[in-house]
Order: sequence, then C-alpha cells, then structure tokens
Amino acid sequence: MQKEPVLIIMAAGMGSRYGGLKQMDPVGSGGEAILDFSIYDAMMAGFNKVIFVIKHEIEEDFKKLIEGRADRFMEVEYAYQELSDIPAGYSIPEGRVKPWGTCHAVRAARNLVDGPFCVINADDYYGPGAFQTMYEYLKTAEEGHYAMVAYDLEKTLTEHGSVARGVCVEKDGYLARIDERTKIMWHEGGIAYTEDDGKTFVSVSKGTPVSMNFWGFTKGFMGELDNGLNEFLDDALKNNPLKGEYLLPFKVEELLSAGKISVRMLRSSDQWIGVTYKEDRQGVVDALQSKKDKGIYPDKLWK
Repeated sequence: MQKEPVLIIMAAGMGSRYGGLKQMDPVGSGGEAILDFSIYDAMMAGFNKVIFVIKHEIEEDFKKLIEGRADRFMEVEYAYQELSDIPAGYSIPEGRVKPWGTCHAVRAARNLVDGPFCVINADDYYGPGAFQTMYEYLKTAEEGHYAMVAYDLEKTLTEHGSVARGVCVEKDGYLARIDERTKIMWHEGGIAYTEDDGKTFVSVSKGTPVSMNFWGFTKGFMGELDNGLNEFLDDALKNNPLKGEYLLPFKVEELLSAGKISVRMLRSSDQWIGVTYKEDRQGVVDALQSKKDKGIYPDKLWK
C-alpha cells in the first residue's frame, strides 16, 4: 500500500540578501509567516504531516511559530541541518559557516521519511494549486518517477533586484534539464539575465517555466542523496571548501542525465510571492491580505 505523502519544509537557511531570518517574519494579519500559508495550503490539499528542516540555533524561536498553531492540525516533526552531519572520514573546513546546500538539508530528514515526499522552501508562497497537484501526483507515484511544479518566470521576479532561478527546459511534459541563472531580472521592459555582472544581458521570454524548489520525490531519492554526498564533498573540499553547496537541481539533473529517473513538470498559473529583499516585504503583506479579503484564506489561519 502506498504511503501517504509528507511535506518537508527547508527552513534552515538565513536570508542573506533580505538581512535576517525571513522564515519567521510575520506577514499575515494574524501574525502568520509565509510558511504558515504553505502549511495551510498543504493541509487543505491532503498532507497531514510536515517535517521542518531547521538549525539548532533557531530551534527555540522557530518552535514558537509552530507550537499551539499549525501543530494542532498536522503532525509535526523536526530535522536538523548541521555542518557536522557528514560521513565519517570528512571534517568541516576551518572557517566554514555556510550550510552544505539543499540536498544536504533534505537528507537531514532521511530517518523521518518512509514514503513519497514533497520539498519546498520556507520563505516562498506557492499557492494552493501547487500543493493540490503535487499531492495527487505523489499518491500514486512509482519509484524513480519524480515531479516538480514550474512557474511562469515573470510571476517569480521582484522589482527590487536580481534573483536566482532555475530555467526549465521541457520535453513532452517532462523536465529535460535546468539552466541555473543566478542573476535574472526585469530589464529594459523585458526579462533578461547576466553572467558578467551586467556588461551584457540575454533576453528570456515571458512564460518560460522556472523551478522554485517545489519538488516531489519518492522514497528512494534519500538513498540517491546519500550516494552522492561523498562525491560532492570530495569536490567541494578541494575546490570550494567554504561555499560549495550540494544543490537539488544539480542532483536531479545528474540523475536525469544518467537515465535513472523521470521528472514530471506540473505547471502552476499562480503568482509566486516571496521576500528576496527587504523592499519586497510590503508587497507580500498586501498580496496575502488581498487573498484573505477575497475569502481564499480565513482571517486567522490557525483559529
């Protein structure tokens, strides 16, 4: 019998460009953070268990956000992303502070997952449709058949600077590859990215699908993360010991290239909402309040 899908929320990273722990910043009129809306949407879609990946340093403050609220309606567990959680024989480079990346974050929940699971960022608002579509997919997903929710690029940009986005190449409804663009933005009335600090720009069409780290995996993906960790560390410790990251899009693409998996591209028509820069915050507050005013959400999510 297929196990019920669970939700993993990556909440261990600090918002460096935003300037603080944006996962806990209240943006809803009832004191909700962005992740409260994601938990609510997931619950309404059918998910009944959520695993938060956090760091021990933020545990006390983070649990205050959850306890007595979301945990009254869903089963809640915690996993901890720690620099020291690496295989025997490896050591943390002197001066390393940065976490090991999103693959390492998901791997932190390896002992809590027993079936298919969805992975999202804590600081992104994805919309109810994404959770509904992913839950339905994961309920019947066969091993090695993954999924992602892709968004129209123009619905994921900010007016306040560049962002990093994984531009998706689609073939017959499936992901063929992801092209990482670390500086993509509104530019001269359109959208463009630069790879040389603004000396030149390459245009990108509206409607281009991008990844916002909304993934659906089967249980075996945890094993794939374990299998790849040593190889990642061998390379990172040699070539980029202080900042090398083990990232989900790269791992997925590696498995795709090897023909080991397929990734169904589930498209969302929703407007992504997120706080990349401090200047984005008021727009997020206004957008979420508008959704409450329209009855999409109750005035207080966790009554």
